[in-house]
Amino acid sequence: MQARMKNPAMVVPGALDALMALGGIVKKEGPVPAKTLSLMHLRASQINGCSFCVDMHARELAKTDETTERLFAVGAWREAPYFTDAERAALALTEAATRIADRSDPVPDEIWNEAAKHYDEDALGVLVLNIAMINFWNRLNVPIKQPAGAWPKAA
Repeated sequence: MQARMKNPAMVVPGALDALMALGGIVKKEGPVPAKTLSLMHLRASQINGCSFCVDMHARELAKTDETTERLFAVGAWREAPYFTDAERAALALTEAATRIADRSDPVPDEIWNEAAKHYDEDALGVLVLNIAMINFWNRLNVPIKQPAGAWPKAA
């Protein structure tokens, strides 16, 4: 497989620098564990069908102390016993905010309130920005058909 074009973030002058700067801010070690953010990135990418990001985030998680059981179960996190309540709240928020066209109230109070039980306002800000960022990257990669596995070669 070959991408239709270079990633638009690399084609448009200044775009990659701006995106990387924002990404660095919202991914900094802070109120949300890096592992939780990576699980969220993987789940949103699965929903959006971004093979590039699914491959990248699964590989990144595999290089950490993440278990294979959890890595394999991200797509079925509701039925898997491997996730904490805070991770479940983050994954539910990720799914709702990724599938905003699927229902009239895309992020219902029930989902938001559950996330708010586990995360304060700073952490919720990090969660929402990370969801927006991974959906942004998915929406760059999917239209250009960025193939899975291309990122290790480019790194």
